[in-house]
Amino acid sequence: MTDPTAGPGDPDPAGTEGGPAMPGPGKPTTPPDADEATFPRTLAERLQRRVEINVPDRDNARLARLIGRINEDDELYALWTAANVTAINRLGMTDHGPVHVKIVMNIAVRLFRLLADADAEFGIVRDHGLDRDDAEIVVALAALFHDLGMSIHRADHEGYSLFVAQAKLRDLLADEYSDAEAAVVRSEVLHAIIAHRSGGKPLTLEAGIVRIADALDMAKGRSRIPFEQESSVSIHSISAAAIDRVHIEKGETKPIRLVIEMTNSAGVFQLDQLFRDKLRGSGLEPYIELEAEIEGEKEKRLLRGFRI
Repeated sequence: MTDPTAGPGDPDPAGTEGGPAMPGPGKPTTPPDADEATFPRTLAERLQRRVEINVPDRDNARLARLIGRINEDDELYALWTAANVTAINRLGMTDHGPVHVKIVMNIAVRLFRLLADADAEFGIVRDHGLDRDDAEIVVALAALFHDLGMSIHRADHEGYSLFVAQAKLRDLLADEYSDAEAAVVRSEVLHAIIAHRSGGKPLTLEAGIVRIADALDMAKGRSRIPFEQESSVSIHSISAAAIDRVHIEKGETKPIRLVIEMTNSAGVFQLDQLFRDKLRGSGLEPYIELEAEIEGEKEKRLLRGFRI
C-alpha cells in the first residue's frame, strides 16, 4: 500500500494509507504467527506472539520514539490482551485487543493527515499553541489507549480507560515534554478517549478523528475471532463480516472520501447504526463523504448502495 501523502519508502502497516482497497483488518497488520484469530490462551503465549505496533511517522520523531517505547511495554500489552479476554471470551464481542487498536491508530493517523493537508484546525494547536506533530501524537495515543478500560469491564469502559491510561501517559510523556506541556497533551488524549463513547461529544478535531477511526474498524477481519467461537456470533460480528473492504482516500469535494465495499446488505447495520452514530456530533461531518457499494449474488438484492 502507498501513502500518497508520505515520503518514499514509508510503510503502510494497516493498509489505510490510500491506494488499493484495505483488506479486512488483521490481515495486513499481523504476521501469521501473531494473528489473534488463533487467540493464544495464556498471558505468556500472548506476550510471546505479540503484535508489533507501527505507523508511518512522516518525520514526527517524537511519535516514532513513543511507538518504540510502547512496543517495549509488557504492562500495556497485557492490558490490551486482557481487554480482548473481556470482549471475546467473556462477552462474545468483536476484537478489542492489540490488532484493533493498531488498526484504529493507523486509520486515525491517516484521517489526521488528510485533514492536515486540507489545513484543518486542531484543538491543541488553536487553544494551546502546540504544533501539528503534537496533535498527531494526541490522535495516535488516544487511538491506542481508547479501549484499555475493557480490561476491567465493558460497561463504562471508556470511563475506566481514563484512569488506566492516566499513569501510562505520565510515564510515556515525561521524557518528551515539559511538565506543563505533558499535562496538556495528556488531557487532550484523555478527552479523545472519553469522547469515543456512545453519545460522546468531541470538543476537538483530534477527538472526533479517534471516534471515527474506531467506527471504521468495521471490516470482516474484526469478526474473525467471534466466528471461530460459534457461541459468539451476533449482529455485530455478522454485519462486520459483510464489510469486505474500506477505502480511505482524498476526497473530491471534501478532504476525506470513504468507500465501503460490502458483500451482503447486513453490512448496512455497521453504517447506519454504528458509523452514523459515531459521525453525528464528531465534528468531522463537514470533512467526510461516504459511499457504500454492495456486491455479491448470494442473497436477494435488497439495495444496491448506501450513502451518508
